[in-house]
Amino acid sequence: MSRVKRKSSKNIVSFVLRYLYFQVAFFVLMSSYSYAYIDPSAVTYMIQAVAAVAIAGGAALTVLRHRIASLFRKNTHKAVHRQIVFSEEPAPYDADFADRREGK
Repeated sequence: MSRVKRKSSKNIVSFVLRYLYFQVAFFVLMSSYSYAYIDPSAVTYMIQAVAAVAIAGGAALTVLRHRIASLFRKNTHKAVHRQIVFSEEPAPYDADFADRREGK
């Protein structure tokens, strides 16, 4: 029977700490100053674009969720077939109403 090596929590914590140390050291040593100006109106456009993408993504996920849920839901709504009946009798004619419309 072969033994499967499991990573201990000590090894995982050590790995995470080494990774974080590398990331912090990289950003501290490789940073440089940037002398730039971002116009507030440009930031507003960026916020609008991000909001539009977030709203559209949320709507798409909602539609997808409803479609997936409908696959698992029982079909309780049976299609109602309505039959169109043409009657042979003409509609009743109200002579008094016709006279009142004509102003007689």
